[in-house]
Order: sequence, then C-alpha cells, then structure tokens
Amino acid sequence: MQEFLFKYVEETDSFCAIHYQGDEADVVIPPVHWGKPVTILFDDLFKGHPEIRSVSLPDTVTEIGGFVFDGCNSLNHVELPAALESMWQYAFARCGIETIVLPDRYTQIIPYTFLDCTALRQVVCGSGMQKIYPHAFRGCRSLTLLQCSPTVDIASDYKD
Repeated sequence: MQEFLFKYVEETDSFCAIHYQGDEADVVIPPVHWGKPVTILFDDLFKGHPEIRSVSLPDTVTEIGGFVFDGCNSLNHVELPAALESMWQYAFARCGIETIVLPDRYTQIIPYTFLDCTALRQVVCGSGMQKIYPHAFRGCRSLTLLQCSPTVDIASDYKD
C-alpha cells in the first residue's frame, strides 16, 4: 500500500508531496496529481521508514526537503531526476544509500545533506556542481569517491 497526501503550491502551479503512508519496499512517487506536476518532496516525507529499499522519483521533482529520507537505512537506490535543483539539510541523513549521482542542475551540496550515511561510498556530481559546503558528508565513513569537476569549490572539512 502506498498513499500520498499533496498540497497545492500556487506560486508554481504544482503539488508538493507532504505525507506518505505505506509499507512497500519499492516506492513510486506519482508525477502528477489532479493534472498538475509533483515538484516538491516535503520535509520528513519518508522519515523513519526502514522498509524502503528504492524510491522512484518523477522527472518533475525540482526540490527535496529536509529529512526526507532520514532513517531509511535499507534505502539503496534512488535515481535523482534531471530537473532537481535543490536539497535541504539532512535530506538523506542516516539512510543506506551507497552510490548517488547528482544531476547537472543541482549546483551545491549544503551542510549535513548526507549526514551519517555510513554506507555511502560514491558520489558523482553533475556538470552544474559549484560548491560542496562543510560537513556535507559528515559521518560518511565509507565515502571513497567524490567525482566532480576540478572547478568545484570544496570545503576542506566537507566530510568530517
């Protein structure tokens, strides 16, 4: 069972997924609701759902809020959409993701986005990446590959 609750966002004429109820291992977020695109995943959307292994995000998603995947320690596959422009602090905190590929439109990794993702080994940045802030990968003790352009501004303490 997968059920989502949505809120209309007048400024963008789109919907924000604000609540999830379910027990599925593989979650699929619908790309439209009432004929309008789903563009935002609101804070805490999947927080504390250890049963989730994968999440399929529609191409319409441009923003991922804070703590969206917090505590999803079985989560090992998320393909981020090309339209993604921003993620808030703690978006992937304490989840089980091992590899993440960031899309070209995503330009900065803010502090604590991947806090304590102890299984995270590889991060591949898209061509639009400009800055990685301090503590973006704090507690990611398995991180061995951060692939990005040499022009990216990386804080000296981006990891710990």
